[in-house]
Amino acid sequence: MGREIGRTIVCVAESAASSAACRGYNDSLTLDHKEKPMRWERGRRSENIEDRRGMRVGRRGLAGGGIGAIVLALVAMYFGVDPSVVLNQVGDQAPTQAERQATFSPEEERLKEFMSVVLADTEDVWGTLFQGSGQAYQAPTLVLFSGAVESACGFAEAAVGPFYCPADQKLYLDMRFFNDLAQRHDAPGDFAQAYVVAHEVGHHVQTLLGISNKVHAARSRAGEAEGNALQVKMELQADCFAGVWAHHAHQARQILEPGDTEEALAAAAGVGDDRLQQQSRGVVVPESFTHGSSAQRMRWFSLGMQRGDPGQCDTFQAAKL
Repeated sequence: MGREIGRTIVCVAESAASSAACRGYNDSLTLDHKEKPMRWERGRRSENIEDRRGMRVGRRGLAGGGIGAIVLALVAMYFGVDPSVVLNQVGDQAPTQAERQATFSPEEERLKEFMSVVLADTEDVWGTLFQGSGQAYQAPTLVLFSGAVESACGFAEAAVGPFYCPADQKLYLDMRFFNDLAQRHDAPGDFAQAYVVAHEVGHHVQTLLGISNKVHAARSRAGEAEGNALQVKMELQADCFAGVWAHHAHQARQILEPGDTEEALAAAAGVGDDRLQQQSRGVVVPESFTHGSSAQRMRWFSLGMQRGDPGQCDTFQAAKL
């Protein structure tokens, strides 16, 4: 029932009885680059790109730290970010921003164009899905930055990774994260990069549907372990929403090449809490998970991609994550 693609063992259903088993995937994926990139060159470009690359941002001054720093740390915890990363950035200096003077390579500009196409594709897919349920989809803005950025959720450095800020409904991405994704997390490839954007868009969908506010309220009343469990369900649902996008994008525009799905699964596995904790601490503590294990993240992305139905992404009612 296993098939090797590159160096990845992919589960393939050989009968109806085995199809359920094939919804789980090997949780230690490492991929070679596939021969062909995903088909995207002819795709529509989004106008919702804000390019802040090369702009210098000073550290945020918050009355010497104090309550402002605590608020930022709480915001960080809500989004599954280590609060120490934020607290270390709080200084006494007011934010400064210099005009961009940097120049970018053709490869960097091509990657920006790819991000624009992926974002446009999420706009098309979610616009159609929202319209089908009688709602209007409000597209988010993707902010590209270098090193550090100021958002409505506070100051952040690239070390926090890509993130979504519901206060301004923007996604924030330092595209150098993709180097880390490929080298540290064994997840190279263009569809792995598309998965990252689609996951953050998934958080935007949660905001539009009112899910984020409900979870935030529930976490404010919960203890640490219960709060972490709720955050894991948020992240896994965003993974599932990313899979829903992939399902409809390929169905409508045939964007995927052989190996693309495995790239996304490798990305999901590479940023699983168990793998990250094993790499950084040498020990895995499930009670402290805020994003889900590698196996869970792959499972929910796969579920969304197989079904294409956002209604199947209710991690909060699922008997098993």
